[in-house]
Amino acid sequence: QVQLVESVGGLGPAGGSLRLSCAASGRTFSSHAMGWFRQAPGKERQFVASISRGGSKTSYADSVKGRFTISRENAKNTVSLQMNSLKPEDTAVYYCAARLAISYFGLWEDVSDYNYWGQGTQVTVSS
Repeated sequence: QVQLVESVGGLGPAGGSLRLSCAASGRTFSSHAMGWFRQAPGKERQFVASISRGGSKTSYADSVKGRFTISRENAKNTVSLQMNSLKPEDTAVYYCAARLAISYFGLWEDVSDYNYWGQGTQVTVSS
């Protein structure tokens, strides 16, 4: 069982930066691949970024590639999302997610691939 708690998101200007963090409970964090997803009002939850259990592999949605960076610190049971060059269309509730990973380098990008979810945190980008 993994419990995930996201940090408070916040409000940022277009072109600015915000950083999200997610703290995981339990002693098996390093056995889980992690992901960030977001959901805007009236839209489905969509993939943002994922990172392998060891942290050496990452993947990104095309809409955030080159602007967002996912990272993790297994010793601290945390995963982060650095968001730069923010755009108004980045406004959404952001969720971190975890799934048990046998593969050390596996990445997953579908909502259905993840078993554990945080409560979500609001990110608002003003134009």
